Amino acid sequence: MKIACISFTQLGKEIGEKLVKLSSKNNEYTVHHFINSEINGGIKSIIVCLFDEYDGLIFISATGIAVRFINPYIINKTVDPAIVVVDDEGNFSISLLSGHIGGANEVAKWVADTIGAIPVITTASDNRGIESIDLFAMKNNYYMENMRAIKDITAMMVNKNKIGFYSELKEVIKYDNLKIIDNFQDIDHSIKGVIIVSSQKDINIPYEKYCRLIPKNMNIGIGCRRGMEGKRIIEAIENILTQLNLSFNAIKAIGTIEVKKDEIGIIEACNHFKCPLKIFTLEEIKKVEDNFPKSQFVKETIGVYSVSEPSAHLLGGKMLTGKIKKDGITISISKET
Repeated sequence: MKIACISFTQLGKEIGEKLVKLSSKNNEYTVHHFINSEINGGIKSIIVCLFDEYDGLIFISATGIAVRFINPYIINKTVDPAIVVVDDEGNFSISLLSGHIGGANEVAKWVADTIGAIPVITTASDNRGIESIDLFAMKNNYYMENMRAIKDITAMMVNKNKIGFYSELKEVIKYDNLKIIDNFQDIDHSIKGVIIVSSQKDINIPYEKYCRLIPKNMNIGIGCRRGMEGKRIIEAIENILTQLNLSFNAIKAIGTIEVKKDEIGIIEACNHFKCPLKIFTLEEIKKVEDNFPKSQFVKETIGVYSVSEPSAHLLGGKMLTGKIKKDGITISISKET
């Protein structure tokens, strides 16, 4: 995590230098120190750059100074950097903004441990020993569909309401008043809200209040003709996932063979779905291609019998589809459980 430490006084400068020095021995945090008096125009002249370029900011100052500096640049908790405030005598390390998703709570604790300060964490779920939904999602690489809904269910947890939990996977959020739901056929009217972990696109949910977390567990193997347009590949993937009732946000990775590594259309599809592209060598494909139907034409063209199915298999998970062909595009899908 790349952190900008900002100081305004001599005592603050000494704390900042200590954080820089000790962060060099820590693999998790890299701290760069910015001293107000040593910057032409002061911190105010570069704060927008620090806000954009760093994962977190540590203000060694009064809380009011930090609030005034960051106020024009705050967007929302999903994109704002972690903001921590430390008084220049090093007594307190305060998590001010983006405590969960941004990581400010953990940064505040690290600073406190490093300089011998008292960590100040005010997020309600932490103070009640509740695992927050956003941290649970981040830990398990789940896509958070609706932050407002997550906030509403979290508020119910803080108030100790009974919460239902429905999941395709084995991980369970830590909350004392939780009921595991196996299906939605029998409604429990004592449940005030439900946390749903599922890669399904549409689910019939008989509860008014719920939030959805989408696991990134869908892998897609792709083969295509040379020069295939990205929009056609994107449409093909979306059509197949829609037919399977699977969310586009569940895509974990797209894979193909090395001879296709520079295909602009495949690269555009990865950018569209915000997922990495995994390239497999001919040798990797050959090791598993006997498990799938073979095409002599593909063999004569690129040196292996198939691309999409071996690629999906190598990405991991259970095969959901065989090779689906449409207009010069072949797609296969696997799902991790």
